[in-house]
Order: sequence, then C-alpha cells, then structure tokens
Amino acid sequence: MKILMVCLGNICRSPLAEGIMKQKIKQNGIEADVDSAGTAAYHVGEMPDPRSVQVAKKNGIDITYQRARKFVNTDFDRFDKIFAMDTSNYNDLIDKAATDDDKNKIMMILEKTNPGQYKSVPDPYYGGADGFDKVFTMLDNACEIIVKEMLNHEK
Repeated sequence: MKILMVCLGNICRSPLAEGIMKQKIKQNGIEADVDSAGTAAYHVGEMPDPRSVQVAKKNGIDITYQRARKFVNTDFDRFDKIFAMDTSNYNDLIDKAATDDDKNKIMMILEKTNPGQYKSVPDPYYGGADGFDKVFTMLDNACEIIVKEMLNHEK
C-alpha cells in the first residue's frame, strides 16, 4: 500500500500526517510507503513548519528529514490512497484527476473519524501552538483508523 497525505503547502498538516502514519505502520509491522505533498508550490524544498516539528517531537516522532514538495499528476500512478486534509485541497485533487480510478483514490482524511461529515483538518499555520496540538490529535485518530483497516485487510 502506498499512501499520500496532501495539504496546501506541505509544511504543517500533511508532514504531521506522514510522520504519524509512518510511526503507526512501523509499530504494527505493516509494509507500506507513506509520503506527503502540497497542492501549492509555496514551500518546495523546505522543512516542515517548526511548530509541526515540535508537536511531532513531543509525541515521539521525527519529521525533520521531510522536505516539502508539490503534488504532481504522476502521484496518481504512484499511490493507492490519497488523503486530503481539507475540502479545498480535496477539490484541487479531484480537479487534477484524469480518470475515475484517480478520483476513487482521493478521500478526506477526517472521513475516517467523521464519516459523511466532510470535515477539514484546520490549517494551524496562522494560529498558536495549541492549534498544532489539536491537528496532531485529529490526524493521530484518523491514522489509527487507517492502520486498523489495513490490519483487518491483511487478515
């Protein structure tokens, strides 16, 4: 399984989602690849936001090796599941999808914790540090469900 986490700039939410997911699949002995990207090229090549790095570190996850990159259409070929952090990025991804197969790979990540509600992970960039803690918790809960689904699928 290859999973891609997508937000706008790939420095706050999607790097956290990538780091959380990588830790959970490792802890559960799951064979999977996880990456992240942004729909915009604002921060290509940059490390995650220091506040994302800090909240990840506080939770035992190192994301300092990650570098922001822009989503490219070949990502549809490379990944089995593409999780959007919010409706704006979800819609951008749907617009980029060339086929129904591509569209079927895209899902709002909080659909896992709030089915049918189309909730967005709030962008913590312009808020305080507590916003990053809240985002971490949301993503951690969603990734936990994704991992449980992967484990159930392996059985």
